[in-house]
Amino acid sequence: MSGTAEFVRAAALSDLEEDTPLRVELGGVPVSVVRTEGEVFAIHDICSHANVSLSEGEVEDCQIECWLHGSTFDLRTGKPSGLPATRPVPVYPVKIEGDDVLVSVTQES
Repeated sequence: MSGTAEFVRAAALSDLEEDTPLRVELGGVPVSVVRTEGEVFAIHDICSHANVSLSEGEVEDCQIECWLHGSTFDLRTGKPSGLPATRPVPVYPVKIEGDDVLVSVTQES
């Protein structure tokens, strides 16, 4: 893989509701895009503990919660902050250009 991030349009900024995850699929990768605390984050949409969509969970304090077992993941780092999950989930770089939210799934951060 080259070191260059390839950004693709994930959503319109105006379509993102505060603290409401939006599930998108980018190049076959499920991604949850979240607008919270004045920023936009992109995190892998599948919980590392169970094969469950994180975009169906709640967002609070820059964390997304897996609705099935209650594990929470930091939107900035992907690290779990609550059991039963112990493995982080990938987070992806985000750029805002006008009303476009661009995400690179080719480069995990």
